[in-house]
Amino acid sequence: MPRLSAEQIDQFNKEGYLYLENAIDADRLKTLQSEFEQWKEQSRAETKAYGETYDKRPRFDVEPGHSANQTALRRIASPIEISDAYLDVMRNNLALDAVEDLLGPNLKFNNAKINSKQPGAATQVKFHQDFLFEPRTNDDMITVLFFIDDVTPENGPLEVVPGTHRKELYEHWHDGVYTGAVAPEIMQKYKDKSVPCFGKAGSACLMHTTLLHGSGPNLSDKARTLFICEYCAEDSYPLQVNHIPSKYMEEIVRGEFTSRVRCSSYDMAFPEVPKGASFFEQQAKM
Repeated sequence: MPRLSAEQIDQFNKEGYLYLENAIDADRLKTLQSEFEQWKEQSRAETKAYGETYDKRPRFDVEPGHSANQTALRRIASPIEISDAYLDVMRNNLALDAVEDLLGPNLKFNNAKINSKQPGAATQVKFHQDFLFEPRTNDDMITVLFFIDDVTPENGPLEVVPGTHRKELYEHWHDGVYTGAVAPEIMQKYKDKSVPCFGKAGSACLMHTTLLHGSGPNLSDKARTLFICEYCAEDSYPLQVNHIPSKYMEEIVRGEFTSRVRCSSYDMAFPEVPKGASFFEQQAKM
């Protein structure tokens, strides 16, 4: 049964994003907030990136100037591997219901992270398109940004450029270097067309993987923390290594595994793979 209205579905298809209130219930939100505060307290003992992820990189990243007296924990890679509460929300939330309405009944998890901007944080995220970080056989992929804190116009909210998911994929390589951002002239072209996404803690913003977006610095005295999960259609397969790999990547979170691979330009069917096969077994079969 659809959870989104026809108007909401039309908005997402037209503009490439959708804001949802109360995507996380109050009790679970409180737990997520509490666990992040614990990680922030633990970071006081660190002076640089620390911890270890699935692929042996640091799990916790701190902003320059981070100290015991002024914490600046800005990123946690794949928190679902170290927190049952975050894992539970990744697998079961109202935003995922909405993703099902938008992409269909069979869905996979791609990756997750926490991005936080502490008060006064200078971190800016230049305009980019997520798909350029994680190309797949098709672009039926949605990023869900859960608001762990209240997000305001002043504390560095997500800024999206409506409708750009229907345009081209812009180059993120410049002068032989992958910058993770579009060229300055593209940023200038769309700067005045971007709109901020803000709202109460517990809300969420759904964003198409090819939508142009970024964010500014936190100019307030309030933190802005987001739990970010990416989901894709079950028949979408990665074309390169996941940039935030985890033991849960490619997990079926809604529906079932079909063994079918759909490409953006045409469809192709691969031989049947037994249901319940791991991602790596699926890849080997192909």
